[in-house]
Amino acid sequence: MEEEDVYWGATLACCEMIRCGVVGFADHYFWMHQVARAVAEAGMKALLAWCQFGLGAAQEVGGVGLEDTVAFIREWNGAADGRIRCALGPHSPYMCPPDFLRRVVKEAERLGVGIHLHVSESEEQVRNSLRAYGRTPVAHLADLGVFEHPTLAAHCIAVSDEDLAILAEKGVYVAHTPKTYMKLAMGMAPLDRFLNAGVRVALGTDGPASNNDLNTLEVLRITGLVHKNRVGDPAAFPHHLLLRLATQEAARALGFIESGVLKPGALADLILLDTRGVHWFPRHSLAANIVYASHPSDVRYVFCDGRPLLWDGQLVTLDEERIRDEAERRALRMVGAPMRLMRRYVG
Repeated sequence: MEEEDVYWGATLACCEMIRCGVVGFADHYFWMHQVARAVAEAGMKALLAWCQFGLGAAQEVGGVGLEDTVAFIREWNGAADGRIRCALGPHSPYMCPPDFLRRVVKEAERLGVGIHLHVSESEEQVRNSLRAYGRTPVAHLADLGVFEHPTLAAHCIAVSDEDLAILAEKGVYVAHTPKTYMKLAMGMAPLDRFLNAGVRVALGTDGPASNNDLNTLEVLRITGLVHKNRVGDPAAFPHHLLLRLATQEAARALGFIESGVLKPGALADLILLDTRGVHWFPRHSLAANIVYASHPSDVRYVFCDGRPLLWDGQLVTLDEERIRDEAERRALRMVGAPMRLMRRYVG
C-alpha cells in the first residue's frame, strides 16, 4: 500500500458515507494527513487518530513514530473551519507496551486532545491482560491514566461489571459496531449492560475490511434487531434510543458536542430523506421507518455546517466517478489483479 492509496480510499469512503446520510466520522488508521485532506475536500467532520503500535518509528507503518503523529495533530487539529479534530491513536493495550501508553497519556495532556483505541475485543485479550498485568484491559488502561482524557474505546466486547463501572465513571465512549461482530464471529458486545451501567455509547460501522460497507442506516436496523433478540424483548432498544446513539451521542463521541441535534442555533448538520417509496408506507412513525425501513437511496440532501454535500441525490463536493475509478485501480494493483481481467467480472 502506498501513502496516496489512503487518500483515494478515504475519498471513496466519504462518497459512500455522504450517500448514507453521514456528516461526521471517526477514523483510526495510517497516513492520516491524507484522510484529513479527504475530509477537508468532502466538507465532512471527522475525529482523526493516527494508529501507533509503540514499537519505535522503524517498525511502525511508514516509519512514522509518535513524534510524527504529534506533528500531525498540531497541523490538523481544528483545521477545515473546525471540522477536523484529532486524537492520539495507540492501537490497543494488547499491542502497545505500558511505557508507550504512558507517553501517549503525557502527549494527550500536553496537546489537550483525546485518545482513540481498541479495548477488550475478546476473552482471550482479557486473559492475556490478567496474566501480564494482573488487570483487565479496561482496568489496565485506567491505571495508566488513559481514561483521564476523552477516550473513544472501540468495541469492549468482553467486559466485567467492574470494567463497566470504570468506563461509566470516566465518561469513556464505547464505539459499538455490531455488524463487524457478527461477520467476524467475535461475539456480541453487551449493549444493554453498557446502557444499564451508564456507559456512553455511539453506533458505528467499523472499517470496510471487517464490514464491507459504511451504511449507518443498516447499522441502526441491525443494532435494534440483534439486541432485541439477545434480551428476548421486542420492546427493548426503542427506535428513538437507536437514533440518539447514531446522532447526538455519536457527535459527542467525536467531540462535536454542539452537533447531532436539530434545534434553533445548532450547527446545520442534517439530512433529508425521500419518504415516498413504498417501503415507507404506511407512515405511522417516520422515526421508526428511518430505523427499520430506510435505504441509502432515500437520502436526497445532506448538509454539514449548513453546506450542501449532497443535493437532490448528487454529490456536490466530490468527483464520484473519478474517485471510483482511481480507488478501484489502486485496490486492484495492491492485489495484483490487472484491470483488464477484472473488467470481465465486474462489467
